[in-house]
Amino acid sequence: MTHFSPAGDDALVVAGRTFQSRLLTGTGKYKDLDETRRATEAAGAQIVTLAIRRVNIGQDASQPNLLDALPPDRYTLLPNTAGCYTADDAVRTCRLARELLDGHNLVKLEVLGDERTLYPDVVQTLIAAEMLVAEGFDVMVYTSDDPILARRLEDIGCAAIMPLAAPIGSGLGIQNRYNLLEIVENAKVPVIVDAGVGTASDAAIAMELGCHGVLMNTAIAGAKDPVLMAHAMKLAVEAGRAAFRAGRIPRKRFASASSPVDGLVG
Repeated sequence: MTHFSPAGDDALVVAGRTFQSRLLTGTGKYKDLDETRRATEAAGAQIVTLAIRRVNIGQDASQPNLLDALPPDRYTLLPNTAGCYTADDAVRTCRLARELLDGHNLVKLEVLGDERTLYPDVVQTLIAAEMLVAEGFDVMVYTSDDPILARRLEDIGCAAIMPLAAPIGSGLGIQNRYNLLEIVENAKVPVIVDAGVGTASDAAIAMELGCHGVLMNTAIAGAKDPVLMAHAMKLAVEAGRAAFRAGRIPRKRFASASSPVDGLVG
């Protein structure tokens, strides 16, 4: 019996790096580092994002170190600029991450414009993206679901476009699938949904639209059973990707028989 692998030869490639998992996970909001580790393992994630300004990765020797739970030789760390509200602040944070992680240049850029919704400041995001790309960073960029802005960020040289599905931590799911579809159909770099996913069906829908991956934190860490939810999200991303590759049937107003009627006896 042949074993079917959902990933197969369908790898995610970001900035020349190859990954079998299309589920990216965050490291915040868990009760402790052990839960973080177990949920990350259950998700099957290979890329894990961390807020440099909030997480200890060696800055404070007296505190638990995230790298003990998620070692860099096993996971690709994606330092992010969470909590930054200006381009200059975001660029400084990325420089700090590169220093702390021995020259690591893959970063997730987010420049926020509103404290309540954590919606991105797209003007500051564009400025920061230009500066970081010029300094040799591989930039995965959190942005609104604006197809024009996505194209601008790709033209600047960003390695991946990460549009929100809904406000960060809201769990509202995909609110404008048509914008996401427009971004996916025109992008030549990976499009990874970032923010707004609430449950497994949201992740599956994102993948069925053709998105190349999903990044989530609150949907897993905030669940009643984070480890079980992480497993559910893993399956949802795999199922959604497989369904996209398989090609769904057209939507029709009327049913058609599963079995043909031509040639029936009598």
